[in-house]
Amino acid sequence: MDNIATGIIGSAEDGNATDIGNGTTDNITKFNILASTENLSHEEWLAYRNLGIGGSDASVVCGINKWKSPVELWMEKSDMIKLGSASDTGGFGDAGEPAYWGNRLEGLVKEEFTLRTGIEVIPVNEILQSEEHPFMLANLDGYCYHPEYGEVVFEAKTSSAYRSGEWVSSNSHDNGNGIPDEYILQLQHYMAVTGFKGAYIAVLLGGNTFKYQFVECDEELISMLIQLESEFWDKVQSGIPPELDGSDASAKLLNEHFPDSVAESVVTLPDDASYLIEQYNYAVHEIDRFTESKQEAENKLKQMLGDNEVGIVGESDNEKIIVSWKSFSQSRLDTKAIRADHPTLCSRYSKETTSRRFSIKTA
Repeated sequence: MDNIATGIIGSAEDGNATDIGNGTTDNITKFNILASTENLSHEEWLAYRNLGIGGSDASVVCGINKWKSPVELWMEKSDMIKLGSASDTGGFGDAGEPAYWGNRLEGLVKEEFTLRTGIEVIPVNEILQSEEHPFMLANLDGYCYHPEYGEVVFEAKTSSAYRSGEWVSSNSHDNGNGIPDEYILQLQHYMAVTGFKGAYIAVLLGGNTFKYQFVECDEELISMLIQLESEFWDKVQSGIPPELDGSDASAKLLNEHFPDSVAESVVTLPDDASYLIEQYNYAVHEIDRFTESKQEAENKLKQMLGDNEVGIVGESDNEKIIVSWKSFSQSRLDTKAIRADHPTLCSRYSKETTSRRFSIKTA
């Protein structure tokens, strides 16, 4: 933790030692090298990750991430959610198979970027920590040299073809136009940690489309990020969660903090509760309405299928939709019969659980 880097990333052992800050610009970067990622286990990497906020966390903190809520991230950083090892998750780690293949193909994306641009990507085998804002961490895919900005961040991505519309620009200097917002925030976060003034991002889309783009440092956006991440990290350290939302993580947090109700206890709720009750009742009504609409469509499609297992809509291979209604069999334990025939045995293996039931009704 005391190893302060004034611009050296890499190591003499791997032959990639490079002086950061001795490029074509006058930038002198200062950051801590928190840990080497060489020979670092997945579990150890997760432990270091929870010591601060990483680049992929930036969009979550800002509330624009589609896959994770601020509350869930707060619970992770507070060690309230234990992330599994790769062996616990089918060998793919916590983010699943897409992230696994992203890591596997990272080297290929780097090679293709160099092949197309002639710009060498220098690997970074350390977790970096901002000296000015120690809660900000960076795990770079690499860095390279830019003729105007000197040392710049390099980030490699792989993405599904379904997201290709979010990557509008190709091989350009559009400064972030046409890059998913979560990656813009990730790059700006990395620039905040390193002090670099630019970043290249390259992506392999759907396994057959390659794009790259250069993004300049946005000081205004970085200032906003630092403020939001600082406030979030204060909440982690103080044990105060962010504002609750509709995520499963928020529900889990409430269940853990308030597992049991006090019998016969009554409290007068604040005026804001009226608005939330309206929101809840409206959502229940909409769920019922859409559930009925979904069931109507399902019933009519089943009528069209009759006793056929599969129905096909459309003739073109690219637009063909397959509808299926297949028979299947499964065995279920008849607990009612077991209780009747073996009440003592059933009682021996019964386990009482306690939970709380939520409801809204008019008195």
